[in-house]
Order: sequence, then C-alpha cells, then structure tokens
Amino acid sequence: MPQPERFETLVLGSGNGGMYLAWHMARSGRRTAVVERHWIGGSCPNINCLPSKNEIWSAKVADLVHHAASFGAKTGSVAIDMVNVRQRKRGMVAMTLQQYKASGAELIMRTGNFVAPKTLEVRLNDGGTRVLTGDQIFLNIGTHAAIPNVPGLEAAGPLTNIEALELDYVPQHLIVLGGGYVGLELAQAFRRFGSRVTIIEYGPQIAGREDPDVAGEIRRIFSDEGIDILVGAEVRHVQGRSGQHVSLLVRTSSGEQTMVGSDILAATGRTPNTAGIGLDVAGVELDGRGYIKVNERLETSAPDVWAIGECAGSPQFTHVSFDDFRGIRDNLAGGNRTTRDRLIPYCMFTDPPLARVGLSEGEAQLQGIEARVTKLPMSAVLRTHTIGETQGFMKALVAARDDRILGFTMIGPEAGEVMAVVQMAAGRPAIYRCARCDFRASNHGGRAGLALLECAAAKEC
Repeated sequence: MPQPERFETLVLGSGNGGMYLAWHMARSGRRTAVVERHWIGGSCPNINCLPSKNEIWSAKVADLVHHAASFGAKTGSVAIDMVNVRQRKRGMVAMTLQQYKASGAELIMRTGNFVAPKTLEVRLNDGGTRVLTGDQIFLNIGTHAAIPNVPGLEAAGPLTNIEALELDYVPQHLIVLGGGYVGLELAQAFRRFGSRVTIIEYGPQIAGREDPDVAGEIRRIFSDEGIDILVGAEVRHVQGRSGQHVSLLVRTSSGEQTMVGSDILAATGRTPNTAGIGLDVAGVELDGRGYIKVNERLETSAPDVWAIGECAGSPQFTHVSFDDFRGIRDNLAGGNRTTRDRLIPYCMFTDPPLARVGLSEGEAQLQGIEARVTKLPMSAVLRTHTIGETQGFMKALVAARDDRILGFTMIGPEAGEVMAVVQMAAGRPAIYRCARCDFRASNHGGRAGLALLECAAAKEC
C-alpha cells in the first residue's frame, strides 16, 4: 500500500453540498481533496434537475405550438426533432473546472473505497492507487434510480431518467413505472413530444405524498392531455426489450391485463450509493434502507465524519443539499444549526407546476394539528385567463388558534414563485388587504392571489 497522503478535509462525492463545502474549506486555507467517480457537480447539473427541466421546456414549447390557433397564431405542420432537443440539453450541462482550480481544492476523478477509518483508497487509471486520509470526512455520495424487483424488468433494459433524457427518438408508447416526480414530469413531456403514454402506479394515487385533491387535479390535467393512468396496479412480469417491444402483465383491482408498449421508464424511487465502498470499515452505520445514519447535525456514527444530501436521507432536492452544507459550515465555525423542523419548499415541474411548502392537510391530521383550509381555483385569478392556463388551485393551511401559516399548495402557472413568497410568511401571522375589496385577509403571505384565496373562503367578495 502506498504512503497515505494527509488532507485536512476529504470529501467523497462532488454533489452540490459537498462541492460548496470543499470550496469553502479550501478557501479557508485547509488542504482539501474531493474524490468524484463520474459527475463533476453531482447529478443535478448533469443528469437530473437542469437537463430534465431543459427538455420539459422543449415540451412546453411544443405544446404551445400545437395550441397556437387558440391564441390567434396560424402555424403549419409541426414535427419534433428529438436530436435537436437532446443537443439543446447537452449544451446546457457542460461543466467547467475553473471554480475548483480557483478554490484550491484538489479534484480527483476516480472511484474511492474506505480501507480503514478516515482512510480512502483511490484506484488510478494506470492500475496504481493513492491512499488518502482526512482529519474530517464528508460523505456526499448521492443516490441512483432504483429498478423494481419485477421478473423480466431488468433484462428488458428499462430507461431511467438518465437514458430517457438521451433519447434521439419519440417513443411510440412509453410505459412509465411510478407516479412520482420523475415519472410525472417525463410522462407529460413525452406525451407532448408525441408519444402515447401510460403511467402505472403501485400506490392508491399518483403524487403519493400529496393530498387526494391535489393528486386528483394532476390526474385530471394529465387525462385531458391523453395520458393513461393506472393506480393500485402491480407489474407482475415483463417481456421484451425497451426501445423495441415490451409486454407487461399488470394486476389491478379488476384483474390482470397485458399491456404492450415500445419503451419502459423506471421511475419508482432512488437507492443510496452506499453499497460496496467500505462504509462498515469506516465505522459508518446505515439504516434499514441503506441510507447513512446521521443525527440532526448530520454527524454519522464515526467521529469527524459527516454525511450530506440524499445519502443521509435528506429530502432529495439540490437546495436541501446546499442547506446541509450551510448547516455543517456554520456548526464547524461554532454554530448550532440542525435539520430539525426545516421548512423545505419544493416544486414538481409538470405543466402547470405543483409547488408546496409546509404541511399538507393529511400531515396536519396525522399530527393532530387543528387547522382551517382555504382554497381558490386558479380560474378565479384573472391573470390565468389572459394566458389560457386556468387549471389547478391554491390551498392554504392556517392554524386554527393563532393564524400561523402551516402549509401552502399550488397547482398553477408560476406556482414555484408564488410558493416562495408564502414561505417567507410561513409560521407567523400576517395581514394584508384583499385586491378586490376592503376585507383584511390574514395569512395570505403578501400576495394578492392569496388574499383573494382567504377572502373567497370568507365569502367577502
């Protein structure tokens, strides 16, 4: 074994949180190294967030063109060029090493495995190895798409989000396994590109973490676009090859049926990248699902070892990984930040998008929290009529006793931007004037639309 090289900070994985932590440590004068096996900057800029939103916008443009006549625009025949769609996506994900070089952190593009506590063996391309030790270790190893244990599915070569975003053709019939974020976003995009699309969801509803009325509205919107949805459905067996011809035996409450398609997209969840890298040797414990066990300060069971982002069981959003970095950074400087009771906003980029921050009705009920619910259809907001996007609704959850904003959900145009305004007011009461009348509506977060929401619930205008 070669002589160990000592670093003050050693980061395994260059995802968002680990990347910013490495830059911060290096700029603070600490000798820092980052070991990354593939994606510089992690999955978000390379294979997940940015690439998928890029293609989703291409699908939005295609949808607008197809409906141009309703806006008074005349167009000729429209065709989708998936090669150009893919190229636009590829052009956006190009990464640069400039910030790593500027920070002073050493980026090592290799696979690393723990061979002892706080000791990482890195295999080099020439067959040699480097052994790195760190005074402080930060694990930022992420997750990957899970392939369900269904007979014949793995042999069928299903698409994951990575392969789906690299397609240079429009699938004739795309069968999507899973009705969560990835499944819903890509299902709608490919439907707008021209594919026939069927979603198969094992649970009782799509968008399983949301309230039934939210899931129902998304299903109605998708059905209006011609997307077929099966819920409470179990895939029993798969035959064929994705990209050519596939046949699925599906069991539903009404019996078994055979579904035939051209391509399969597996979008049933994520698996942490914790297997086979020696975490047991490093003294790092995992939970029953394979995620790294951490406390509320993101400290693992091993001394001076932290975990960041998805591998630590943090919600699977890039902004959460970045917040993990901020918490660790501040705590290393003497702070006392924790992940307890974080208010985490999120947005699903369907069209219209779904955004939520805080509690849902169901979560409030499970926690025994008394609350009142106010709801407003997007059609009551006149702006939606000017752009022809009246689908969806806004819903606010307000504490029954002290008028605190407990949660907000919106399905509608620019939902993420509206939700961000509500987040600033969440957890505390606020009073603003309704845009239509003099009713002083509480807890609408400073946005006229939310004022109307509360006002409409009070039947004042």
